[in-house]
Amino acid sequence: MIKHHPTFELLSLFVKGELPASLSAGIAIHADMCPVCQAQIAQLTEQVAETDFEFEANFLDRFIVEEGEDLEELPINNFDQMIADITETSDITAVPAKVEKLISFNDTEYTLPSPLNNMSLGKSSNFGKLSRTRLQLNEDEIHTSLLHIEPGGGVPQHTHKGFELTLLLDGSFEDENGEYVKGDFIMLSGDHQHHPISSKGCLCYTVANDALHFTQGINKLFNPIGSFIY
Repeated sequence: MIKHHPTFELLSLFVKGELPASLSAGIAIHADMCPVCQAQIAQLTEQVAETDFEFEANFLDRFIVEEGEDLEELPINNFDQMIADITETSDITAVPAKVEKLISFNDTEYTLPSPLNNMSLGKSSNFGKLSRTRLQLNEDEIHTSLLHIEPGGGVPQHTHKGFELTLLLDGSFEDENGEYVKGDFIMLSGDHQHHPISSKGCLCYTVANDALHFTQGINKLFNPIGSFIY
């Protein structure tokens, strides 16, 4: 059962189209798995639509023709022609069939969520029981990846200088705060430390705007390669 969801603020920014593509895709993927967030997004979308409608109605009130006004001088006078231009063609554009996009890690094949279908994937890199494939979104300091953890693998205890989103696409992992399952949306800041371990293996969608920083024992020696994972 999904226990971790985007905040109300993130959902609001998602509906308004004000999030980076990486975070927007993460919320869209989570919502496909989560009826609770689907309902919240639908409600927020309706509220935004009502607000936009009221704005447009007030805007169009400026073009109401008063008695004695010259219709030719109003910007609205080409409305009929505009509609005619839009509807003059009878061509119908066929909707392409949905094609599933697959990715494999160590002979395990996964079907990617549909919001990722049009995103280009980089080459996979491996480090122990961790494999990472970058998503090529060109968002400067924001890095988006698919992170695969083999059974028995994990990420040493770490924190981040910025934010870290981990969305579970398959499998499960555990850290100091409990177990996370498919669909869980975990948003952490630099104030959090955790040590994810996956006993059965998992695939995660991750977004971070800075490298992770190992915080415990000998693992601190790996800080120069902290950007490998996120």
